Amino acid sequence: MSRISAPERLARDLDWNLLRVFLALAEANSVTGAAERLSLKQPSVSAALKRLEDRVGARLIDRARGRFQLTAPGLRLLDEAREVEAAILRLADRITEAEGQVTGHVTIALASHVVCPLFDRVLAGFSTDHPGASFSLEVMTSREALALVAARRASLAICLLPLRPSGVVADLLYRESFALFCGRRHPLYGSRSLPPEGLAGQAIVSFQTDREGDALGEVTALRRRLGMGERVVGSSAHLEEVRRMIEAGIGIGPLPLHVVARDLAEGRLWQLPPYRGLPQVDVHLCHAPALRRNPAEAELLTRLQAALVATPLGDRTYGAT
Repeated sequence: MSRISAPERLARDLDWNLLRVFLALAEANSVTGAAERLSLKQPSVSAALKRLEDRVGARLIDRARGRFQLTAPGLRLLDEAREVEAAILRLADRITEAEGQVTGHVTIALASHVVCPLFDRVLAGFSTDHPGASFSLEVMTSREALALVAARRASLAICLLPLRPSGVVADLLYRESFALFCGRRHPLYGSRSLPPEGLAGQAIVSFQTDREGDALGEVTALRRRLGMGERVVGSSAHLEEVRRMIEAGIGIGPLPLHVVARDLAEGRLWQLPPYRGLPQVDVHLCHAPALRRNPAEAELLTRLQAALVATPLGDRTYGAT
């Protein structure tokens, strides 16, 4: 009888559910969080981690007092476990692909409040043509969206591009103009002849990426030209919360002009100077070329890229004045 090798023994004995628990631990950064995600009790999660460490013969997570950190073997296993998870999720899609059907699940990670008529039009047409496909649209920070694509855990990302991870391709989806706004409760609401220098020293609410060298660096540069300084009294990664703080009168803040057009028309926001030469920010369609796509993922990406080629950038630039 031939002797079985260590890798073959691991492949034979390893339970996928142990890897599933490990992924939950890596994402939650705690046993408690992983247990909640998996609807398990904490001792069960700890026991599963111990069994996995016994199987692979290495400590995977350093759980010393006050610390929860993946070890070097744990980080290597994390990459492999994500690949295994992606392969398992695509098993059913591969079967239907062999039958010539455009089916499968598409996970799209989006920065908060993406407003892009071109994307909406392509998504609507794709859904009509391929009713067997399903979708998850998950809102998060641009950095989180890019990380999910890089880890091959999201089919696509629509986000700003603070820093492009290796292995991710980014196509310019649309360009949006940012202006400065205040809410009804702010003393500057309704002012019509305010010179730009009248904003100097005003309290600011803004995005967490509104800083030099980051995704909204152009907005930062505008604020500095206006002498608004760095008195940031409120910040968020999500557009809805920045808008909430502006409407509440907490401070002046930047928002994409085309996104808040209705708020302006209904008087919830008031646009402040300057009105021309506004900073423009690019929003990208990001994907990982190495991802082995199911039919739905491949077809949607193809349609989006074709739409970008067929649509001049001027028609994908919103809020320009």
